[in-house]
Amino acid sequence: MKRSINFWQGIGFIAVSLLGTVLHFLYGWTDSSIVALFSAVNESTWEHMKLLFFPMFLFATAEYFIIGKNYENFWTVKLKGVLIGLLLIPTYFYTLNGVFGKTPDWVNIAIFFIAVAVAFLSETVMLKGKKQGFRFEKLAVVTLFIIAGLFFVFTFYPPRIPIFQDPISNSFGLAVSRGAYLLLISVHSMYW
Repeated sequence: MKRSINFWQGIGFIAVSLLGTVLHFLYGWTDSSIVALFSAVNESTWEHMKLLFFPMFLFATAEYFIIGKNYENFWTVKLKGVLIGLLLIPTYFYTLNGVFGKTPDWVNIAIFFIAVAVAFLSETVMLKGKKQGFRFEKLAVVTLFIIAGLFFVFTFYPPRIPIFQDPISNSFGLAVSRGAYLLLISVHSMYW
């Protein structure tokens, strides 16, 4: 039986929500520099955006092989969905904190789930739409990889601006340990 786009997007919402929740704690459980690339290393807004990005990118890759080839604009829509989710997290967080002051943890957790839901709902509407619009599939995939690269780099070398600052420790990113430094040097030397 052929499953509908609604079914797969619903599975995506559940998968991303669960994996994002695990990624919130995974670095703390492992203390691994490799895991740090994909999971939150502190409580900054930027690090919480990883919790949406990497699960959505991973699910989009799996979904592409299941149903994505049926949609000419699949990767363009997935990029738009990811960007919507990524923009909603800081927008909701800073707006609510600006209006109400410090928000309780349950509100911050709800922001993540709402951003994931809106991202998947937006994707579903765009994929079901009759108007395909512009298709920049290769550029969309490249852009997703660039965003992933930014998350990797800013894990260890974040700009000193508030979105990257851990509100608990007031630190930025992950202190580069000797092991992480060697990993970065080896990755850098492979590509440059």
